[in-house]
Amino acid sequence: MADLSTNFLGIKSPNPFWLASAPPTDKEINVRRAFEAGWGGVVWKTLGEDPPVVNVNGPRYATLWSQDRRVIGFNNIELISDRPLQTNLDEIARVKRDFPDRAMVVSLMVPVNELAWRNILSRVADTGADGVELNFGCPHGMSERGMGSAVGQVPEYIQQITEWCKTHAKLPVIVKLTPNITDVRIPARAARAGGADAVSLINTINSVMGVDLDRMIMSPSTDGLGSHGGYCGPAVKPIALNMVAEIARDAATAGLPLSGIGGITTWRDAAEFIAMGCGTVQVCTAAMVYGFKIVQDLCSGLSNFMDEKGYTSLDDFRGRAVPTVKNWNQLNLNHVDKAVINQDSCIQCGRCHVVCEDTSHQAIWATKDGQRHFHVNDAECVGCNLCVSICPVPGTITMRALQPGETDARTGRVIDGSYANWTTHPNNPMRSGCA
Repeated sequence: MADLSTNFLGIKSPNPFWLASAPPTDKEINVRRAFEAGWGGVVWKTLGEDPPVVNVNGPRYATLWSQDRRVIGFNNIELISDRPLQTNLDEIARVKRDFPDRAMVVSLMVPVNELAWRNILSRVADTGADGVELNFGCPHGMSERGMGSAVGQVPEYIQQITEWCKTHAKLPVIVKLTPNITDVRIPARAARAGGADAVSLINTINSVMGVDLDRMIMSPSTDGLGSHGGYCGPAVKPIALNMVAEIARDAATAGLPLSGIGGITTWRDAAEFIAMGCGTVQVCTAAMVYGFKIVQDLCSGLSNFMDEKGYTSLDDFRGRAVPTVKNWNQLNLNHVDKAVINQDSCIQCGRCHVVCEDTSHQAIWATKDGQRHFHVNDAECVGCNLCVSICPVPGTITMRALQPGETDARTGRVIDGSYANWTTHPNNPMRSGCA
């Protein structure tokens, strides 16, 4: 049986699945239910100074649905905890006392003031919490006050506040990064320079979910007005994975512990984040859509996958995919793929032909011997993978790599198995060795 236990910055938990700082971790009753369901840890909803913030008494959430009514995107305008600081601290202490084997990390957000950070860190430490997460990512409601993403978008602020926290706290310090920035490596470097023990990412993405075309107002709205919010859910996973990979492979941040966040809904999502270097994964939207017991499916699925692959612990595959992430100019231009259609499972829907004919390289024929029959014309196929991406039957269209000695029917070039990339290509005016 695979061992799912984690030791992240010295914070131990029975599995890598933590609930992210969000509405599901706002109160003692929620967190107790989460731990009883099997979650390995939580990041308590972000705490701030008293008096607490005020949330709207109207729509806080909006949803992007797929055609089959699945939630693929989620937007929220809820702010940090709107309950008194001491109430939260008392509840954190009680829950940690009753669940000593679970990770208890507390998210924090106060103004850019050293005394404010020192005071709240001292009070959190008294609860027995295992660590703190600095919320430098909230894109709505707090950035207007000089907190949240307003801090996360300024590397100097990130480094300064992290240094304060490392000076005034003995607890591990995790910096939560905003995705609302051009290059996520810059704030990650600043966090490391400030002494951060880890970074977590991504926080939510600025978004407006829609417009009510009958009333011509943004949707959702409160009393006829709305506000941009934070976007999350399965649709943001590719963005999150990219940012995690950029930090994992950057020389300045390589080896920095990572807690992955962003659209994690299945065990497979979690495994992908771990393969990209994450020590834990944080979940929010999936819990809000399916309830806390989804963690049981996450754990059993990840455990079965590890057993099947022969992995006995998470360390066996953590970060193994990172070396495969490269810049485009490092890709092998001598490699050639061709699409192959499995006629036994092809349902003759013709989607591959239509999209290739209209939007790609006219490389899929629709007939053979006068009959409806979809097959690939190797003389035109560039191996773009579009047909694979849109085929409704998994595994029916695949890509085959041409082997050394084969001839590419499109170019007439014999495959020799050599490697060459754009940095040495004769068409590149800045190629290596070019005067």
